[in-house]
Amino acid sequence: MSVRVVVVDDNELLRAGLVTVLTSDPDIEVVGQAADGPAGVRACREHRPDLVLMDVEMPGGDGIVATRRIVTDLPDVRVLILTMFDLDDYVVEALRAGAAGFLLKTTPPRDLIRSVRQCAAGETTVGPTVMARLVDSYVGHQEPPPPGLAELTGRELDVLRCLADGRSNAEIAGELFLAETTVKTHVARILAKLGVRDRVQAVVIAHRCGLARG
Repeated sequence: MSVRVVVVDDNELLRAGLVTVLTSDPDIEVVGQAADGPAGVRACREHRPDLVLMDVEMPGGDGIVATRRIVTDLPDVRVLILTMFDLDDYVVEALRAGAAGFLLKTTPPRDLIRSVRQCAAGETTVGPTVMARLVDSYVGHQEPPPPGLAELTGRELDVLRCLADGRSNAEIAGELFLAETTVKTHVARILAKLGVRDRVQAVVIAHRCGLARG
């Protein structure tokens, strides 16, 4: 299945490089580009992509505000944040704005393509050091774990632990001897019971509750 992408970055050279890498994959189509947040929002409204690669700091309008607007107005569009450093304070802010994942600008081309495909498919796109930053920022600063945690079945808890360990759907299926479609169903139920928007937030809850095995 083709993944339609909008690339938003004020650095023209980097933006061109991202486009070149992405279009080297026959299943990824770059349908729009923008040099700042407001233009990125307009590009998303015009092209309705599956995913946006969004820079954070841009002179013409920051990516956090743009992410919040895109997630609110176009909930089917996933936003993958581009950051320069894995300890960037913007990471936590972007998660709260509705970002679906985080990617370092130093990510190798092959990993960039894989991350874009995974994020577009609804999987978590967060490196271990970035996740550690998120967990540190959220532990002790949020309300107690949601009541829905107690509603998870044993199998759903197994899947949540795998999510917290950074496993993809395919890896979870292999570890738990399940069909990948079954894993997707479990993940959807976990998100619904926990009352969270995406896998990243579910993973943060899992870490905060001590469910991560790492």
